[in-house]
Amino acid sequence: MPNIPQTIPIDLLIRYGLQVLGAIAILAVGFLLAKWAGNFTNKQLLKQTMEPPVRTLLIRVVKIVVLAFTLVVALDQFGVQVAPLIAGIGVAGIGIGIALQGVLRNVMAGLSIIFTKPFRVGEYIELVGVYGQVATIDIFSTALIHADLSRVVIPNHKIVGEILHNYGTMRQLNLTVGVGYGTNLNDALAIVNDLLQKNPHVLKQPAAIVGVSQLADSSIKISIGPWVKVDDFGSTPGELYQAIVERFSARRIDIPFPQQEVRLLNGSSAGAQVAV
Repeated sequence: MPNIPQTIPIDLLIRYGLQVLGAIAILAVGFLLAKWAGNFTNKQLLKQTMEPPVRTLLIRVVKIVVLAFTLVVALDQFGVQVAPLIAGIGVAGIGIGIALQGVLRNVMAGLSIIFTKPFRVGEYIELVGVYGQVATIDIFSTALIHADLSRVVIPNHKIVGEILHNYGTMRQLNLTVGVGYGTNLNDALAIVNDLLQKNPHVLKQPAAIVGVSQLADSSIKISIGPWVKVDDFGSTPGELYQAIVERFSARRIDIPFPQQEVRLLNGSSAGAQVAV
């Protein structure tokens, strides 16, 4: 058998050992860069108003990109042909992109919502025929909560480009109460304004709109338009109506109800008039 020089294993060890050490060093530096890039991205995103899960996802994407680049450089140390590998990844990426184009549309729309901020969590919005309080804003979808506590999930690509009505974190109530024509309107309006001031759920700013809105057949209509927080929109009308009825009753202010007047001519009904 031919004699194998003893220096060959040593040469191989030195050659490939240095390559392995170089690759390990590159990976170590890559992990440090990924950590630094993640921390830097986190600091920048903390200045933006966005959901923690979305911020975490973006940080992970940045780290993955840095690590992927590091892995390519490390493979190059072992003599792996990087160009064909990148080309193959690119072709695979195109195929995956075509297959997941619906998902990618939602992702791009989600990023647009996150950075342009047409609405935020907690605000009440209306769009694409649905409405509710924004519960979560994710990369793929946005969830709304109705007043009946049902949940509506909207794909993000359905939101971008649509007409959006954003009520913010408060909504205006539209209440109406009728008083008799003999009522002292100044007293009635003063009572309503006092009740609005004392109700803890009614916002003091902007000021509530209170005034006569209609002269109906049997009553004078008073419109009451206070602003409340979105969470109090469902419960506050009942509180205000009850307080108004009790205070008006105590002050003997009449709240007329619909009546029907029937006139008899010669013992028979000649006609009927409904008063509202």
